[in-house]
Amino acid sequence: QILLAAQSPDGNLRSAAEGNIKQFQEQNLSNFLLSLSVELSNDERPPESRRLAGIILKNSLDAKDSAKKELLIQQWVSLDPSIKLQIKESLLITLGSSVGDARQTSSQVIAKIASIEIPRREWQDLIAKLLSNMTQPGASAPLKQATLEALGYVCEEIPPEHLEQNQVNAVLTAVVQGMNQTELSSEVRLAAVKALYNALDFAESNFANEMERTFIMKVICDTAVSKEVEIRQAAFECLVAIASTYYVHLDPYMQTIFNLTANAVKGDEEPVALQAVEFWSTICEEEIELQEEYEGSDDANSTVNYRFIEKALPSLVPMLLETLLKQEEDQEQDDNAWNISMSGGTCLGLIARTVGDAIVPLVMPFVEANITKPDWRCREAATFAFGSILDGPSLEKLAPLVQAGLDFLLNTMNDPNSQVKDTTAWTLGRVFELLHSPCSTNPIISNANLPRIMAVLLESSKDVPNVAEKVCGAIYFLAQGYEDAEPASSLLTPYLPNVIAALLTAADRGDMTHVRLRASAYEALNEIVRVSNIPETSSIIGQLLQEIMRRLNLTFDHQIFSSGDKEKQSDLQALLCGVLQVIIQKLSSSDAKSIIAQTADQLMLLFLRVFACHSATVHEEAMLAIGALAYATGPDFVKYMPEFFKYLEAGLQNYEEYQVCSISVGVVGDICRALEDKILPFCDGIMTVLLKDLSNSQLNRSVKPPIFSCFGDIALAIGENFEKYLPYAMPMLQGAAELLVVLDQNDEDMVDYGNQLRRGIFEAYSGILQGIKGAKAQLMIPYAGHLLQFTEAVYKDRSRSMSFLLPFFFVTLLHG
Repeated sequence: QILLAAQSPDGNLRSAAEGNIKQFQEQNLSNFLLSLSVELSNDERPPESRRLAGIILKNSLDAKDSAKKELLIQQWVSLDPSIKLQIKESLLITLGSSVGDARQTSSQVIAKIASIEIPRREWQDLIAKLLSNMTQPGASAPLKQATLEALGYVCEEIPPEHLEQNQVNAVLTAVVQGMNQTELSSEVRLAAVKALYNALDFAESNFANEMERTFIMKVICDTAVSKEVEIRQAAFECLVAIASTYYVHLDPYMQTIFNLTANAVKGDEEPVALQAVEFWSTICEEEIELQEEYEGSDDANSTVNYRFIEKALPSLVPMLLETLLKQEEDQEQDDNAWNISMSGGTCLGLIARTVGDAIVPLVMPFVEANITKPDWRCREAATFAFGSILDGPSLEKLAPLVQAGLDFLLNTMNDPNSQVKDTTAWTLGRVFELLHSPCSTNPIISNANLPRIMAVLLESSKDVPNVAEKVCGAIYFLAQGYEDAEPASSLLTPYLPNVIAALLTAADRGDMTHVRLRASAYEALNEIVRVSNIPETSSIIGQLLQEIMRRLNLTFDHQIFSSGDKEKQSDLQALLCGVLQVIIQKLSSSDAKSIIAQTADQLMLLFLRVFACHSATVHEEAMLAIGALAYATGPDFVKYMPEFFKYLEAGLQNYEEYQVCSISVGVVGDICRALEDKILPFCDGIMTVLLKDLSNSQLNRSVKPPIFSCFGDIALAIGENFEKYLPYAMPMLQGAAELLVVLDQNDEDMVDYGNQLRRGIFEAYSGILQGIKGAKAQLMIPYAGHLLQFTEAVYKDRSRSMSFLLPFFFVTLLHG
């Protein structure tokens, strides 16, 4: 009754019931969970109460937040074993329920419990009990389906090393039998294919055995031509997973798989065809990774790379080119659209990266045959094909084609069809991103064609929003090409006022249904500022600074009636703060620094008003902009510290939105470098919060290495005054160094984190050693032994990823 009341439309009734549920859970967790499992398993109870019972039970075992999840796991582990046994028996009984929702929820909860208990060597008979459901005489189709779903969920939840090989063999046998065409229930067969998908990671030794592997592959390939669309789709999803996990075993089956994928792409339902294309995309990704791994080594032509794409190229490319002609009307309007045409173009792009120049002669005849046809689909497909193959082939191969076709692409920006213009703008962006190099002997963009390019882009920025967004992207990549070629960036100077005006207009468009346009316009504006030649453009950038400040000031007058209005205000403020950061950085690195000095007070006032709006997104961008302002104003920034410090402190304590915390830590470093010893009055507050951050288990670990680096920045800024913090900072550094010893070296993420931690510790020690020197250097003697042990450990580390820091560190140490 309480569960039903908790779903009542009557708010008072619902609120009281939710209170009762919470009270029961807090006062007697064991009986609460047992009661939920009994409710879920009872076919005489209403479906609504059973559904909610299952949801609450599942949420009592798992959570997205890692800290809460660990708490729930410990709560379950500490329950009375007899209660846990009763709950698990109830769940296994529920797999045979006549109600589908109850069966499915039960299979999910079983997997959640398995993920807790099986790694602890508990519930060791679960797999056997589930398999007995598949083999018992007269087992119903619903029971088999729910059992297979449970097996699939269990395989999804637990790591492969926690199942014995005989258990894996039994699971695979049951799953393969469930896929057999003799199984009359399509629901059972679908559940079996999905279970196999989740079990593939466990099948490493089975795939290493040719007989077992061939049997599994035959069953999957047979299932890929089932009469049910969902089953065919699931079978192809298995092939995609096998392409990624067991690439080295695929060679004997590739002809069969090619035939299956070709038939699916040409004539099957789109969900199936998409997976067929995804198979080849996955093969590309595997072979690209192998090429990168063995690049420059003697094993470059290793047999581990079967070059499946290269062998299939003459048949594969024409098949994919045909998919480009299957566009959906107005697909360019939907940012989340994904169809066979887009999938085919993506796969072509991956093939270009895999085989390089070899793809060009296979694609260009299609481009030339379709680019001028009356049917818009042909023109769009031809442009899409050309744009898709620009990453991979050599510049020598592509440059003549691009130079010959660039004017044609510019003309196509006047095509009557919006989709053609959208793809053309995207292709121009790709040309500028991948092939535009002002310093090359024969550049794509020159004094001769730049006026025409700029005229087309500026005019097209007024087009419909989706086209204008791609045009802004093209402007961004055009500007980016001049980033490392400063003298050449003078070529853009004559166009700067018009480009800035066009991008500001695009950002202000009234038809802002296309949310990416505003962001794309401001991103392009940022890049234009970054590459501008300040001696020629300082007055223009100074005017832009005033305009962006004006726009940011206007956002405070926005009327906020809903969370949507608040989000729009925050997003716009974040974009504008981002532009201000880039302008401040650009002007402060030149003789135009005086412009920042004149506007610093107004800028700081705006940023402080942004902080008062309480939005994490804006806080990140405003913090970064303040870091740039601190660098630009130097010691003068101290006058802003009393007012700014409370926001800095709040950012450093923002454990939930850890990106804000991380950026705030970086800004402390910026301020230290700007103020030097003038930061001393604020150091007690800063160090207190930083030390709390390091002790906080809820704070994302990625923030901790920058905190150690920040210790070094503070020590460098305040010198011998860092003495008072040594008893607190040094044990933290020692503890972090000891943690490095126990990190899992087989986990790439942990290895990367370990390297970040080493760098942070080195930067802390270096800053402290340089800050505390002279007469006070003896203060470091008690820590010298540990410091040298840490250095030796890094030197001996097999990855040696930090070895480049050691010479610098030793010089610092000896100097100290």
